[in-house]
Amino acid sequence: MKVSPSLLSANFANLTPDLEMINDSNCDLLHLDVMDGVFVPNISFGFPVMKAVSKVCLKPLDVHLMIVEPQNWISHVADLGAEYMVFHQEACTHIHRTVQAIHAAGMKAGVSLCPATPIETLEDIIGDLDQVLLMSVNPGFGGQPFIPRAVEKVRKLRRMIDESGSRALINVDGGVNASTGALLAEAGADILVAGSYVFGAADPRAAIDSLKVL
Repeated sequence: MKVSPSLLSANFANLTPDLEMINDSNCDLLHLDVMDGVFVPNISFGFPVMKAVSKVCLKPLDVHLMIVEPQNWISHVADLGAEYMVFHQEACTHIHRTVQAIHAAGMKAGVSLCPATPIETLEDIIGDLDQVLLMSVNPGFGGQPFIPRAVEKVRKLRRMIDESGSRALINVDGGVNASTGALLAEAGADILVAGSYVFGAADPRAAIDSLKVL
């Protein structure tokens, strides 16, 4: 299992120790949740913070834009050296065009779905995606309880990907811990985003390792 700790749960008064932990850990990516206060009812951090993080973090960046008009920020995300740019299906009218532009900028493209958005909305684009990020909480805040329906949603998406021949990885974000992570792994998830479970742990590296083995 690939693990992508979410910086949203890190100590923003002093990010350096948390980033050093990330660099020394067995995690695969660093998940960056960008919130604009419009698409979601919260504001997190923007590009100045992410630029500073990108200069310190040795792990590939998985940038998750919970914002309106994500297509306007492709070049900015590319400038971070991000591996993935993930945007919300609900926030973008021209998904195919945006995916093409992300690829043209040298990044892998992902589309995220809110809990109530059916995976069938991705049928005509799944073959072009590198990642699908399923939200297992309603986006906007960290520390929310896991929505159990997400497990069956992962199973359905796994079938869609396998039947279509898509290379897309399934990423799940929200309420992930060792217990919910095991359910998601069994259902076919490839990547787990974990915020509170990692950064709130007495031993964050051990928390990451507990998800890696799933």
